[in-house]
Amino acid sequence: MRRIRHASSSDPHPLKNVTPAQLIDWLADPGREKPVLLDVREPWEFQTCRIPDSRHMPMRTLPGRLAELDPSVPMVVICHHGSRSFQVANFLVRQGFAEVYNLAGGVDAWARSVDPAMPVY
Repeated sequence: MRRIRHASSSDPHPLKNVTPAQLIDWLADPGREKPVLLDVREPWEFQTCRIPDSRHMPMRTLPGRLAELDPSVPMVVICHHGSRSFQVANFLVRQGFAEVYNLAGGVDAWARSVDPAMPVY
């Protein structure tokens, strides 16, 4: 069982945001380790649209599935507009995950700025 850490202003691993444009650049950079794209939306949302290669783990299931995630690998947390993913990303930081990013604007911003063919809801 992981010991819960509480984030503070002196936390060595503060939560960061990444925009869809920054994420697409990151994914295209062969010199940078690829992040886990952790989609925390509900199953029906994930079925409606998703960023390619995303790993689906609904927000409500995450506490019981932490052992499935590697805390040393960079992770971008994704939801619809960025609120749920922000909460999950903060939770992961408190659990000791080293490099966690929130996708600013969520999958909706991704669809509108990176993949206009992606369905929106």
